[in-house]
Amino acid sequence: MLVAACADGGRAGQLWPRPSAPGASPPPTPPPLPRLLLLLLLPAVLLGCAGAQYSSDLCSWKGSGLTHEAHKKEVEQVYLRCSAGSVEWMYPTGALIVNLRPNTFSPSRHLTVCIKPFRDSSGANIYLEKTGELRLLVRDGDSEPSRVQCFSLEQGGLFVEATPQQDISRRATGFQYELMNGRQALDLHVLTAPCRPCSDTEVLLAVCTSDFVVRGSIQDVIHEPERQESVIHLRVSRLYRQKSRVFQPAPEGNGHWQGHVTTLLECGVRPGHGDFLFTGHMHFGEAQLGCAPRFSDFQRMYRDAEERGLNPCEIGTE
Repeated sequence: MLVAACADGGRAGQLWPRPSAPGASPPPTPPPLPRLLLLLLLPAVLLGCAGAQYSSDLCSWKGSGLTHEAHKKEVEQVYLRCSAGSVEWMYPTGALIVNLRPNTFSPSRHLTVCIKPFRDSSGANIYLEKTGELRLLVRDGDSEPSRVQCFSLEQGGLFVEATPQQDISRRATGFQYELMNGRQALDLHVLTAPCRPCSDTEVLLAVCTSDFVVRGSIQDVIHEPERQESVIHLRVSRLYRQKSRVFQPAPEGNGHWQGHVTTLLECGVRPGHGDFLFTGHMHFGEAQLGCAPRFSDFQRMYRDAEERGLNPCEIGTE
């Protein structure tokens, strides 16, 4: 049996017979391979060896601008094929074109991209680019660098351009990204207009499509100005659905749960009395609040839709 020799000491693409066990008779010499077959096999062997020397993460990319010559403004192409990942560019110089090509059957016009810059991201501007036209998404030095930005994939791709710096040694630009299909993107008002109250239709759809749906009350709200976020601590009396174990059983038991969700600081959320229906989605590892009507209002919406046969799904309202 023949094996490719890609280890140290072997030449890439060279074929060696597998050694015999001690004391065993040497294996018979195999007949020579036809020249055409050797020519067909050689590229595959060489590619296999190259793959052993280099690894590529198709979800995330990490690179350095120090590989560019200082006097050249090079543009580097980055190709990512996952529904979520990150880009981290140390010592940015020149520019990056980030090509998101997810392995999905959904047409690109049905896909929405959301990016969330790292909190300390600096050294570059991030643009939406299509056919040479640029629209600024994140400005270097933005006072709210971690604000989520969303756009349709058919609107263009991401162009990351380093800004002139006297000293790049402390600069690093990076962001997380997520791709969502049309149904997942129904909650995008949470990201683009998070403080706007949901319509009745949006509430009913959120009940059916959200990552978490619970009935409960607000126990406490902690504002974090440095992150431009508010953390809302909830006490949950009924758990309809959740992903990623956002809510855990309360220490005192009694069938109650507890957990927290986040929303933007500008929404001005305050502790209040009464029960609410809380819905939302997991984005970038965090539970982000979506529609949250008072539970009595949700009961009214649900009954009205039920009488007209317009409920998109069923859920207990008692």
